[in-house]
Amino acid sequence: CCLIYHLHFLYNSGDINTAALVENELVCEGTDNGDLPSCVSAFIEKEVGNDLKSLKKLDKLIEQMTESKMQLEEQVLTVSSEIPKRIHSALKNAEESKQFLNQFLEQETHLFSSINSHLLTAQPWMEDLGAMINQIEEIERHLAYLKWISQIEELSDNIQQYLMTNNVPEAASTLVSMAQLDIKLQESSCTHLLGFMRATVKFWHKILKDKLTSDFEEILAQLHWPFVAPPQSQTVGISRPASAPEIHSNLETLFCQLLKLQTSDELFTEPKQLPEKYSLPASPSVILPIQIMLTPLQKRFRYHFRGNRQTNVISKPEWYLAQVLLWIGNHTQFLDEKIQPILDKVGSSVNARLEFSRGLMMLVLEKLAADIPCLLYDDSLFCHLVDEVLLFERELHSAHGYPSTFANCMHILSEETCFQRWLTVERKFALQKMDSMLSSEAAWISQYKDITDVDEMKVPDCAETFMTLLLVITDRYKNLPTASRKLQFLELQKDLVDDFRIRLTQVMKEETRASLGFRYCAILNAVNYISTVLADWADNVFFLQLQQAALEVFAENNTLSKLQLGQLASMESSVFDDMINLLERLKHDMLTRQVDHVFREVKDAAKLYKKERWLSLPSQSEQAVMSLSSSACPLLLTLRDRLLQLEQQLCFSLFKVFWQMLVEKLDVYIYQEIILANHFNEGGAAQLHFDMTRNLFPLFSHYCKRPENYFKHVKEACILLNLNVGSALLLRDVLQSTSGQPPATAALNEVGIYKLAQQDVEILLNLRTNWPNTGK
Repeated sequence: CCLIYHLHFLYNSGDINTAALVENELVCEGTDNGDLPSCVSAFIEKEVGNDLKSLKKLDKLIEQMTESKMQLEEQVLTVSSEIPKRIHSALKNAEESKQFLNQFLEQETHLFSSINSHLLTAQPWMEDLGAMINQIEEIERHLAYLKWISQIEELSDNIQQYLMTNNVPEAASTLVSMAQLDIKLQESSCTHLLGFMRATVKFWHKILKDKLTSDFEEILAQLHWPFVAPPQSQTVGISRPASAPEIHSNLETLFCQLLKLQTSDELFTEPKQLPEKYSLPASPSVILPIQIMLTPLQKRFRYHFRGNRQTNVISKPEWYLAQVLLWIGNHTQFLDEKIQPILDKVGSSVNARLEFSRGLMMLVLEKLAADIPCLLYDDSLFCHLVDEVLLFERELHSAHGYPSTFANCMHILSEETCFQRWLTVERKFALQKMDSMLSSEAAWISQYKDITDVDEMKVPDCAETFMTLLLVITDRYKNLPTASRKLQFLELQKDLVDDFRIRLTQVMKEETRASLGFRYCAILNAVNYISTVLADWADNVFFLQLQQAALEVFAENNTLSKLQLGQLASMESSVFDDMINLLERLKHDMLTRQVDHVFREVKDAAKLYKKERWLSLPSQSEQAVMSLSSSACPLLLTLRDRLLQLEQQLCFSLFKVFWQMLVEKLDVYIYQEIILANHFNEGGAAQLHFDMTRNLFPLFSHYCKRPENYFKHVKEACILLNLNVGSALLLRDVLQSTSGQPPATAALNEVGIYKLAQQDVEILLNLRTNWPNTGK
């Protein structure tokens, strides 16, 4: 009853939150409307029900309800006291913001009206001021235009005055200033001013250039320039030694004055350029004084090697190439000793000798560009031209220090049509050379067969000639200007290697029946030599650079997998790996065929030895001296003869692989077919041990220090068969008591057994017949 009264009080108190709390705390089961009386009834039914003993809980329930009611009342009072303060503060802030906004709006309206009023008042002033500014700017432009004209005329007058007083150096310096003004004005839109400036510069430049050129040529004539005689017979153009200092002083003066005209000369003179298809590197024009020095040589070149002169023969490119090299050599001393100091004195970075060579090279390039189309489809003439050009380039770079970065003949040969023809001709002549070298009578004979120190590889003539051919091709294309062209030649070399490998394979198949014959061994030596040389080339700097270039090309074209690209990039593979792998496979097949052939012969010779009566041979104590088994003689003689034969015919590295492969098969054969197939008494075991260690193993002592280490099965089998009886019994007991445990391994190692497994050892021990009779 007290609980009902308390709940009724809570319901009638009007406290919505408290009633809600009670409603949340009561579990209303079986009521759908959720009203408070129903919940209270359900709660009483659940807590008390028909059990009167449950009434003891009423005091505790009333206490909990009262406590919950007090907590809720405190929360309600706290919230109801704080919320009005926050609302009041927010309203106050809103009012203040509204007042500020109104003030700003009033100020904005006032400023807007003031600005409009000011703009209306200033509008006439602005229009007048704008017109005046435009007039001032136009006058300034006119004034600047007049200043430029005045400056040009002033410089022109100065040049005229200097020339009237024969002060050529100052006139040249003034012309340099005028040319620099011309360069500054290039971005101007004043076309008439530019035209006036350019015409004035051109006028004075021509006058000064003609005068200085005439004086300079006169000085050169006094020096007997150009020097057509060899350097040894030159007097450097000085017929009167007393006048030499004066001549060289005048030479220096005129050279420096002509250098000053370089800037203005470049404004009017465009350097001769070959068509873009030749992809020549960009280069400045030759300096003016060197141009004048080159003029007589250019005239001589055109006279002799252009037109219908007898010296202009398309089949004789060596004539004009040798002439240019001769001119460069004849003038090198004069350029280094007389001209280069002048350039150094004025602070120029130009190299006189290279500048002179560059000017002559343009004559050669023009001549090549004109001649090549005329002989492009004549193989012999074209090949001769390429040979002569390559010899010329080698001489030019090595003897005269001409940089490969300058325009050279290789740029002409790299032009697409010419280059493809070059590749075709190179391939054609290489294949012809391969045909002739393989059909030669001395194709399989080494040139150095009588010189032991040189003939270590026992290389047949055809293989050495082929690799020399590849090396020559490398020398021919290594100075090409672009990596893409070099890579095309590299592909040609790889194709030639593959073709040569196929030819060797074809010849080898004809010699298969005589796999130990001289020609078969020569083919094997050739394959080994080519593979070895290609592996050495793979570490060459030139081919490593090509590998990097190929890596970039393959990455762009996605022609290789990421793994292959990674191997190339990390230098794990090389550009020759495919060829080397094919050659190594061929080498291994040929060696295997030789080993199988010799092994068959050895097996045939060992038939009697296999049938030896190992079970009934006399013991060692019954023989005065141990001797080789007579049945082993055919085996050892066959083996000895074949080893000597192949040692003479194969190179050292191949023969080493051969005998090691043979020993591996021979070791297993003797172990399985002779030892495991028989039983041995004491005498038989001793005889086997003597045959192996004193006769078979020493056959290979010439090729290694410890040949017995290559016969591990046979050696250890002999050890087990020849153990004294006590040691053998002890070993057998250990093996039977410990199956595969470390003690067994230690026991085997103690008697010298490392290769054979425990099961094999037990089998070998059971092959012995000299066990004591234990009565079992």
